[in-house]
Amino acid sequence: MSVTTRCRTIELKLQTPFRLSRGASTVRRNVIFEVERDGVVGRGEAAPIARYGESSESATEALEAMARAADLDPAAFAEEGARLAVPGQRAAQAAFDMALHDLAARSAGLPVREMLGIGGRPLAPTSWTIGLDPIPEALQKVRDSEAFSVLKLKMGAEGDMELLRAVRGATDRPIRVDANEGWTLDDATRRLEELAELGVEFVEQPLPEAKLEETRELRRRSPLPLLADENVHDASDIPKLVGAFDGINVKLAKCGGIAPALALIATARAHGLKILLGCMVESSLGIAAALAIAPLVDWIDLDGNQLIDGDPFEGLDMVDGRQLLPNGPGLGVEPRAE
Repeated sequence: MSVTTRCRTIELKLQTPFRLSRGASTVRRNVIFEVERDGVVGRGEAAPIARYGESSESATEALEAMARAADLDPAAFAEEGARLAVPGQRAAQAAFDMALHDLAARSAGLPVREMLGIGGRPLAPTSWTIGLDPIPEALQKVRDSEAFSVLKLKMGAEGDMELLRAVRGATDRPIRVDANEGWTLDDATRRLEELAELGVEFVEQPLPEAKLEETRELRRRSPLPLLADENVHDASDIPKLVGAFDGINVKLAKCGGIAPALALIATARAHGLKILLGCMVESSLGIAAALAIAPLVDWIDLDGNQLIDGDPFEGLDMVDGRQLLPNGPGLGVEPRAE
């Protein structure tokens, strides 16, 4: 048995600046992890989350440490990522987990979702994200995104209500809002009534992660469902979220990959919570890994690969704003020929 591993950093250039309540970016640096066993290659993508102190450098170090300690047996794809995880490096854990799932499924000649026993029902439409942009830029993005039937608007900063009103005036498509921890309890209370009047579907992470009790109070007042993002990392977080949120945003980079995401979804369902499947800015490799579990969720926000120029992977298709499940072996995507 011959096993080798490789890490490389990729630069993903955003088509336009991506503006959140915490700042803006034009480039994201992700890490591709590859494990090759007897000529079969499995791949995963780490999308480091700066809010949690992650970077492409720390993800690479973590992946190299995990690879040194692993036996890289495809049969252990569901356990190895969690067993070897480096504390504070969930994005690296996710890449490792994805690569082992990809390797195991390719070795079996199956798509990852079929290997996991997940059906292939048609997916909910994915939302298209508009950042905290100047209003003219946001309205141009509304016009450019007609292929998407649902919009997601970043809020949580000064002027966000004016932005929402302008976007609502330009389209009758459903709008979802993500405040990225940017509001206070008073801010959110004032905004939520108008958000409901403007037809917003739900609000993600209205208050900072540390303000869980205030979020619980906000939910009692809220006419809209509230979803946890920064407040949820893995299945152990779920019990304390009951009563504060109506649902959660599951991201592979945040929870540590496919296996932890499945545990997170099962635990959330057991506690009566709904599921949004989200992503970071990622190539089609990272999005394909999320799609493997997408039939299990209520809402989908997997547009990370649509926000970049020069996607280094290919194999995903979209029709009428809905991602199609790839049918090739493994994660179903391949490196794009240079």
